[in-house]
This record gives sequence, C-alpha cells and structure tokens, in this order.
Amino acid sequence: MHGTRPETRHGQQASARGRTLTRRSVVLGAALATLATGSVLTWTLTRDDDTRGGGRAAGSGAPASSVTVVIGVDAPLSGGMSSMGVGIKNSADLAARTANESGHVPGVNFEIKALDDGADPARGASNAARFVSDEKVLGVVGPLNSGVAKTLVAPLAQANMAVVSPANTDPVLTLGSGWAAGSTSRPYDTYFRTVATDVDQGPFAARYLHGDAKKTKLYVVDDASAHGTALSSRFAAEFTKLGGAVVGTEQVDPAERAFEGLATRVKSSGADAVYFGGYYDTAAPISQQLKQAGVNVPLMGGDGIFDQQYLTSNPKAEGDLATNIGAPAEESGAGQDFLARYEKAGYPEAAGWYGPYAYDATWSLIEAVKAVVASNGGSLPDGARAKLPQAVAGLAFDGVTGRVAFDGSGDTVNRRLTVYTVNGGSWAMVRGGSAAAR
Repeated sequence: MHGTRPETRHGQQASARGRTLTRRSVVLGAALATLATGSVLTWTLTRDDDTRGGGRAAGSGAPASSVTVVIGVDAPLSGGMSSMGVGIKNSADLAARTANESGHVPGVNFEIKALDDGADPARGASNAARFVSDEKVLGVVGPLNSGVAKTLVAPLAQANMAVVSPANTDPVLTLGSGWAAGSTSRPYDTYFRTVATDVDQGPFAARYLHGDAKKTKLYVVDDASAHGTALSSRFAAEFTKLGGAVVGTEQVDPAERAFEGLATRVKSSGADAVYFGGYYDTAAPISQQLKQAGVNVPLMGGDGIFDQQYLTSNPKAEGDLATNIGAPAEESGAGQDFLARYEKAGYPEAAGWYGPYAYDATWSLIEAVKAVVASNGGSLPDGARAKLPQAVAGLAFDGVTGRVAFDGSGDTVNRRLTVYTVNGGSWAMVRGGSAAAR
C-alpha cells in the first residue's frame, strides 16, 4: 500500500529487574577481581531490563553471551488504519520470536522496536531519526503507506539502513519519478519490498474489468494520494488500451464524506462501473451513496479498499470489487503454517493481509544478518548496519508468501495479485494471477 492519510508495548517485571541487577553485580564483581590480577576481561550483557522505548523482546530470551539486534517496525498503530498496522507489527514480532527460539542466527538475539506513524507522512522522518539514533537498530520493516515511505526511506538511506516494506505499492519508490514516462532509476539502494506495485495492480484490474467482467465504460475517481493517483492513472491507461472508454474522471478530498454530486455525475455519464484509487474509508461512502442515488454499478478499487472495515461501514457493498497484492495465505501450505503459528502465539489482533508479507520482510532482515555474521567468521562485525542492504539484495529463500528475492530495483520477483468481490457481506476470491512483465 499506498499513499497516506494524516488522520489517522512490554517491559520486564520488577522481580526480573532485580534478578538482572543481581546477575550484573556478580559479573561486575568477577570482572573487577580479574582486572585486579592484571588480566583483561571482555563480556557482553543482555539488556532484558530495557524496554527500548516501546520495543519488546521477542522469544524466550537469549544467553548472556548473545548480541542483541533490533529490527525497527514502522506502521500505523493508531488511527483508521491501525488494524493493518498492528498485524504488521505482530507478524514482525513472530518472525523475531521464531528466529530466537530456533537459534537461527547463533549468538544473535532479535528484538522488535515498533513506532507508530499514524499513517501520517509528517511522522515518517521523525521515526526514521529515532531508528537511526539507536545503534542496535540494523534494519526496518515498513511502512504501510507509500506517502509515509517518502519521508521515512530517504533519511534511512542516508544512514545506510535497509528497509523492507510489506505493503508499499507506489512505483516511484523503486523506479524513480520518471517511471511513467519509461525512464527508470532506482532512488534508494537500501529500499526493498515484498509486494507487487501499482505498475502491476492498476493494469491487472483493468484487464479483469474489461476482459472478465465485460465492462466498457468506466468512471475513474481517486483521492489524490500517491497510491490513488498511481493506481488510477495506470488503470485508465490500460483500460483504454484494451478498447474501453473512460467516461469521466474526478479527484475527491479523502476527508469528504458527502458524495451526492459525484453520484449524479456518474449516473449521467452512463458508466457501467466505477474505479476508485484510494482507501476504504473514502471508498465506502462513495459506494453507498452511488447505490442510494440509483447508480447500481460495481465500484472497484485496489488493495486500499480490501479491508473488513469497507464492508462493516458500507451495507451497499455487495458486488463491489477489489484487487489485492499477493495471494491469500490460506492458499499455500507455508501460508497456512504461518497463520497457525500466529494464532498459537496468542496475538489478540488478526495478522491481516499484510501480516505474511511483514513476516517475510522481517525474515529478509534476519537472513541478511545471518549472512553478514557468517561472512565475518560467526560474529556481528562493526558497521553491520551498512552491510545489510547488500546482503538483502542477494537473498533468495522460500518464505510464507512464496519465493522471496528482489530484482535490481528492490522490487519483489514474486508479483502475484488477486481479485475479490463482495458476496454475502464478505470478500470472496474471484481469481488470482501473476502480473504481466513490465
């Protein structure tokens, strides 16, 4: 996902702190005794009494000789998109717990440090600064929104910090601002993502509406966000290329909730469907008010509207459509295993669509740390942070979402998409497929 919207935990108990202090006292006493004999002593202490400003230790803890590596998570943990953001955070935590419990990187204990961006780009840069200032943070998972990514990724790149998003779909982030004109240039060699982009998603929707749904006249609307405009422009171009007609276009204020005028214009245009680039909190009232005005045509959107909230706030959603990046976790054995482990871990919130992709994004950073440690004779080297982007770029492994690897721009090579429709008040899969080559 996406553009953005401006609207939009666990320390140890006191007894644990006491045990840690006692342990440190014993170690310190031993160290002083050794130093008194003229010897040199080096040791590493775990930091299990440190809440790390909102981060949480993952797993059952590590031996006293382990090194702690922190993986940052940036997502909307409050506001209208928090249901997506919390699923991302929990899934990243599950990846870290899994690595710790299995000893996936010997001598390394992983922690998650999650920061809330509220889906607000203004908070991206400040969160980036907080990650950079913590020397234990070696990489970041997130963000959800492309608009936030545009303020978060640049300062992370300046600090040579790898960031892997499970949700951003704006092509500019990997292909540069000239991508639509056919001129591509990777802006950040530290940025990667585990999902397909709007380069794929808009045309995929157009091919479905024109070829499968047999729609010929479309009214195209977007919310002026980075996600919305990229999605709608790519959709419109592909739809007209296929022989369809765009009979009207419009941009709406994402804070607006009264769309009677838009409904009137869509009705008079004769459109047999509406395509919307943006998010569920704007798409839901548009869909509802279209039907109330007698415009009984489906509204189709991208991954920004594929959410349960779209259904609960829109009793008129029946028959509406959405594309989503990737494929449902339930469709593969690895995805089913992820969902079972997520449930067993006891997180109160659902993983959501982006959870599996956040797990694989986090595992990419874990695998990169493993590669850096292996190349340094089994220990984490000085300057490990700057070595991670190159390590991520060279990865290839089977994740919970399928093959995880990145092309020369930092985009995933596993570019799958899925079409859903609202059937009986629930999202039902219609078809899936791979994106056409760029």
